[in-house]
Amino acid sequence: MKRPPTAARRARTAAAVLAAAGFLLASAAASPATASARATELCGAFDTLSVEGGKYTVQNNVWGASTAQCLSVDGTSFEVTRADHANPTNGAPASYPSIYAGCHYGACTTGSGLPLRVDAMNRVTSSWSTHSPTNGVYDVAYDLWFDPDPQASGQNAGELMIWNKYQGPVQPVGQKTGNVTVGGADYDVWTGNIGWNVISYVRTSPTDSVTDLDLKAFADDATARGSVHADWYLTSVQAGFEPWQGGAGLRTDAFSLSVS
Repeated sequence: MKRPPTAARRARTAAAVLAAAGFLLASAAASPATASARATELCGAFDTLSVEGGKYTVQNNVWGASTAQCLSVDGTSFEVTRADHANPTNGAPASYPSIYAGCHYGACTTGSGLPLRVDAMNRVTSSWSTHSPTNGVYDVAYDLWFDPDPQASGQNAGELMIWNKYQGPVQPVGQKTGNVTVGGADYDVWTGNIGWNVISYVRTSPTDSVTDLDLKAFADDATARGSVHADWYLTSVQAGFEPWQGGAGLRTDAFSLSVS
């Protein structure tokens, strides 16, 4: 799970993912040379970059370690080009390099349709394609945030993670409490509380990409389990990586969110 800094920094308890190397393009037709020329490097711990005309924000978000991390960003494509992380696997990850739509700690993208009350959700879907290396310890996960206040500028009250895949001896916050099938894929469900509700869905058949993933279905299930409330607001949808150890080579090739 990722969490950005508070005014000072921000914390995330135990249990519980991008700088030089212009890589994938948001457009499949562009050449590698063009991508490299357009790429932007993010190496500051909390550096961000608005992309696609403000529709999304990419964030480096090194919140759980003091080790170096860099991203190379080109539109909705970004790659972790440096990651010196060595966090123990029984604690929090080092970072959450990611892309998001909505409002995150008071920083909002444009035209996302968020915040949106849970009981007013109609169709909320996302497509996301990734690449991950064979070394390192990490997860590849969505992070959805919920709060009673649609304009909350700090820590939200609820967090919903969807782990598409992971590598190494790591697990979500809390305990395994059930399972569910969404879009034909099976997920183990983990629930816990670390000062806010956390519910995580770990896909039992790992994948590098999803198309039109039904995020409303996960929100509905989380509401039924009591981790999210119907009168709360979905404030942001984020997609990225949580590296504990290493992380260079983690890459998002494309990301999109649709709210209708």
